[in-house]
Order: sequence, then structure tokens, then C-alpha cells
Amino acid sequence: MRADIIITLKLQTETSDSGQKHTTSKKWTKLCFSFFFSLRQYHFINERKNWTEAQRYCRENYTDLATVDNMNDMNELKKSVNDKSVQLVWIGLQKTGRDKWQWSSGEPALYLNWATGQPEGRDYCGMMLNGQWEDLPCNSAQHFICNNTNTGLILVNQTMNWTDAQRYCRQNHIDLVSVRNQNENQQVEQFISDRNLSGSWIWIGLFRVRDSWQWSDQSDSSFRYWKSGEPNNAGGVENCAAVNQSFQGRWHDTSCTNQFSFVCHEDFDSELILIKENLTWSEALSYCRQNHVDLVSVHSEEIQRGVMNVVKRASTAAVWLGLHNYCIMNMWLWVSGEIVCYHNWAPGNGTTRENCSLENRKGAVQSGGDQRWISLPESHKLNFICSRY
Repeated sequence: MRADIIITLKLQTETSDSGQKHTTSKKWTKLCFSFFFSLRQYHFINERKNWTEAQRYCRENYTDLATVDNMNDMNELKKSVNDKSVQLVWIGLQKTGRDKWQWSSGEPALYLNWATGQPEGRDYCGMMLNGQWEDLPCNSAQHFICNNTNTGLILVNQTMNWTDAQRYCRQNHIDLVSVRNQNENQQVEQFISDRNLSGSWIWIGLFRVRDSWQWSDQSDSSFRYWKSGEPNNAGGVENCAAVNQSFQGRWHDTSCTNQFSFVCHEDFDSELILIKENLTWSEALSYCRQNHVDLVSVHSEEIQRGVMNVVKRASTAAVWLGLHNYCIMNMWLWVSGEIVCYHNWAPGNGTTRENCSLENRKGAVQSGGDQRWISLPESHKLNFICSRY
């Protein structure tokens, strides 16, 4: 789990004039620092079960068999295993035979807009045709779209295979374009139409990952910690993953019918509470601090996913977050004190000077659609999300 902490420094430059110092300039400097911590709680169950029995136990008593997102999660999981005599411990990773799709940028493909009958399953690279996606052989030569930080979308008027297109975008711009939601899909479709290429196959940054391992809770985590030489599918029956304490917690594939102890996790969703009362932002803040911990701060994509899961049950079109516009410093802040580094603003929202002179603006998340963040007058009465973390 990544979170961002901000140190805000007030810098002033002083010069000497006849031995006296005076301030010549003042500036707020905002620095984002990232650190990792686990928002999952791991529970070691020292009972021997096969993988399916362990999965059932975890789902009945916690959230699921353990999912691991990063090395910090892995360290927390290893700490939870308090019986060092146990060698192999089940986690929630199982071979499914299904490959996964992700973006060239490394993001998992959560939003998918396949045309009817697609993907066919034979090809490993994705393209757009009339706003919908199809899979094509990666060696097919097509036009493609890059992302550029300064100019936005760039249509490259050359045909290349997918790998060469990716290399071109990374060398000359940022990367092949990612299409992460319906709004971005419409923008890319319109961009193609404006250049008279409707009806053409256009590479986007979508590709199929040859990794048929899937987490029990359907997480998109691509983190793997295999021991050297694993997974090796010895005997053709090793379809489940276990932590091997004899090899610094590295993973082995092994038969799912073996009986081992196991680790469950409780997901961060259980730390988020949707309150279906309609309160102003300030009233919601007071409620959360009196009854739980705080209005939720969304420091990362993982926390945003948790918010997206709970906000679907809201009775208002938007739901308050712990996000406020601090006009004096020309920035958005979380109630926990951090500046907004990770963000999920809807287009036209989140500008720092947004209506500062007229009314205080606070941040909310849409309960429908793409569940983007929007800014609203704090006097609006909405449902809200408290955090117990």
C-alpha cells in the first residue's frame, strides 16, 4: 500500500542591506514523499487444511486467503506466522488458466470495453476500433496513440507492431495510451474520429500478461515472490501457492490437495464505514471523529478501490471525503494533513483556486459512473465515509 506524505516548507530569502536583513520573497514549497504500509491485517491459522478448505475458512471468518500487494505486505504476512516449526503455509494464489490484461504503464486493466466476441483469446495485444476494443496479433502493423505530459494524446502517423509502438512512445513521449474508464474511452474515440481514422485499427497500451495465477479475492495484484526455479508445476498438478519459511518466505507451487496451515487477511474495506445520513461536510467530519476515527483520506489507488466498493450503496449522488480546498496555501488537503498527491478528479474539478472567494469547497466522490472526485460547496448535505483505520 503506497501513501503520500507532504512536507510543506515556507521558504524565505533574506538579503543584507547596511547590515540589516529583510525578507525579499516568500514561497510555499510542497514536497510529496511516498512510503508503504499494509492496510490488510493478516491472521495465521495453525490448522492443517487443503487449499480449498483454507479458502472456505478464511471467507467465513475473515475476508479471504491472504493476498499480497508488495514487499511490505509480504513482511507483515511473515510476521503473522508465529510458529517457526511450520514450513509451508497456504496463501490465496491459485493457477486458473486465465491470463490477465494490463496497461503498458503497469496499471491493471480494471475497465474493459471489448467488442462483442472479443477478446478471442488467441492474441496478446489490444487495439481500438470505433470506440471498442479487439485483440490482435502483436506483430500486426497499425497506427497508435501515445500519451504526452504537455500535449496530451499524440497520434503517430506511422504503422508499427505493438512492441515497436510501445518503444516509440516511451522514447519520444510517455507511453502508449491507457484507457482506464468510460470517459477516457470516449476521449480517445473522439480523438481518433477528429483525425479521420474512424474505422481504423489503432493500437492502445493494452496487452495480455502471460500469468495464469489469480488471487482468491480476485485482486489484480501482480506482486510475485517465487523461490528461484518456481513455479515449476512438478508432476503437472501444482496449482496452488504456499509460503516456504525455510527460504525466507519465498513461494512454492504445490498440489492444492496438500494440507498446510494458512494465512487469512481482513481487507481494508472493513475499515471504511458508509454513513447514510445526509450531513454537511463539517457535520460529517464531526460525526466521524466522534464515532470512528476521521473522514476518509484517499492516499492511493488501493484506498480508492475500497471507497469504490462501499460508495455503491450510497443514497446520494455523491459522498463526502475528507478532502478540502485550503485556499491560503493554494492546494487541496486531506483532513489527516497531507496534500493530494494521488488523485482521481473528474474533469473540471480539483483546481486549487476553485471558487475560493465565493464559498468553501470540499471533496466528494461520485456514487455512480466512474466514481471520480468532485468539489462541492460544503453546505451540501450528503452521505459520507468514515475511516476506522
